[in-house]
Amino acid sequence: MIYLVGSGPGDPGLFTVKGVRCMGEADVVVYDRLAPEALLGYARPEAERIYVGKKPGNPTMSQEEINALLVEKGRAGMTVVRLKGGDPYIFGRGGEEALALKSAGLPFEVVPGVTSGVAVPAYAGIPVTHRNVSTSLAFVTGHEDPTKGRTNVDWKKLANGADTLVLYMGVGRLQEISTGLIAAGKSQDTPVACVRWGTVPEQRTVTGTLQDIADRVAEAGLKPPAIIVVGEVVALREAGLDWYERRPLFGRRVVVTRARAQAGELSTELERLGAEVHEFPTIEISPPEDFGPLDAAIHDLDSFGLVVFTSVNGVEAFLKRLRHYGLDLRALPQDAKVAAIGPATAERIREAGLRVDVVPEEYRAEALIEALGTRSLAGERVLLPRAKVAREILPEKLREAGAEVVVPPAYESVPSADGKEALSLRLQSGEMDCVTFTASSTVENFIGAFGAEEAAQLLAETRVACIGPITADAARKRGLRVDAEAKEYTIPGLVEAVTGLLAADPANRGE
Repeated sequence: MIYLVGSGPGDPGLFTVKGVRCMGEADVVVYDRLAPEALLGYARPEAERIYVGKKPGNPTMSQEEINALLVEKGRAGMTVVRLKGGDPYIFGRGGEEALALKSAGLPFEVVPGVTSGVAVPAYAGIPVTHRNVSTSLAFVTGHEDPTKGRTNVDWKKLANGADTLVLYMGVGRLQEISTGLIAAGKSQDTPVACVRWGTVPEQRTVTGTLQDIADRVAEAGLKPPAIIVVGEVVALREAGLDWYERRPLFGRRVVVTRARAQAGELSTELERLGAEVHEFPTIEISPPEDFGPLDAAIHDLDSFGLVVFTSVNGVEAFLKRLRHYGLDLRALPQDAKVAAIGPATAERIREAGLRVDVVPEEYRAEALIEALGTRSLAGERVLLPRAKVAREILPEKLREAGAEVVVPPAYESVPSADGKEALSLRLQSGEMDCVTFTASSTVENFIGAFGAEEAAQLLAETRVACIGPITADAARKRGLRVDAEAKEYTIPGLVEAVTGLLAADPANRGE
């Protein structure tokens, strides 16, 4: 089967559920320049990925060659996804590909995508139809087949036949288009918007009228790809409908150094506020080299009166090992108390079906001892499943309080430098606005990836935000400047700190 799949306008979140399913089935993904690279992650690791991007004036592969490639892969018995920007059948030449497949006797399906002509104006604050303003809409290509020798666009009919015109691929001919519409009877005062890279953090919008839009776009240096909207609906943008560009972190680029498996919450929240997130997982979570100490603790759970979890990773690793033996947290003694450092850790324990007895107001060892209050720890056995390498202050404080503390490694934080070169280039070029650190280990592994001197140089002009004082102290000790610390040592607290750091500074926003 060959699937002709529309990837949408650029925001990966606008990809369809069926598109995700098709990507997961693909043996081969043939993708073009405007297909969001993030969508390639939906394909299986072993799937072949073939780039056939067609940049204006510089095609990597001609349309005829792409057609032949799809036929070749289809005849080889492969499941193929042809991933196309926007919608396959709206100025996407998907019809030509479908005809080639039909002619070759190959089965195909079309999976529509959200077209740029609707999505990009929406992200720019422009409804393409609006009651009492626009009841008709026309999609027009601004880049016709150059071999025809003539235009098929009847500007006179368009000027008088549709309230809203949406033009694809017309930036290079904007002056000609404007002149043609005015000559055909469209008022020179008709509002116009030109939106470049719509639906992604690089989005830029220039507005004007048919009379001056070409000059304004040239002055702003706006280049393809862009969507042009002509009509009275453009004025609605000024009424406050430009929601996307009003988000507090719009146009900002933020580096997330958290482990890939845990990056989701931080990345999602930053993206929700408008940031472009670059994930650079300085650590990867892996099982411990030796499960012996953890297994011994699990087999002796009845002896523990207190179990302390210091991270979501610790909870996940402990649960996974319990399941290995057909157990869950109900295996803990009924009178055992459970303590969690941090609300996220506590919430994960509750999700697993266990009550949390103690959560200190501050997420540090001293606060946990205080939160335990008058509870006597003398002679108490305390289980502390956590990372193989971690700060020793918590076990020490518990032992000072009289407890017998068992600290089996439940997981390891393994340094990772995957994507180091790409991030280095972006930091050197000044593209990134902020780097976030969520633990001392992320700081240490960032330094380990680049070296102390290079790391300090790379971050000299980039702001740094840390999840709390311990992480911040680790950064400063390694020669890094810290610009913001979370007041609450949680992911929401870090997001708030990043927002406070970047939202008030207009420099380079959206550039």
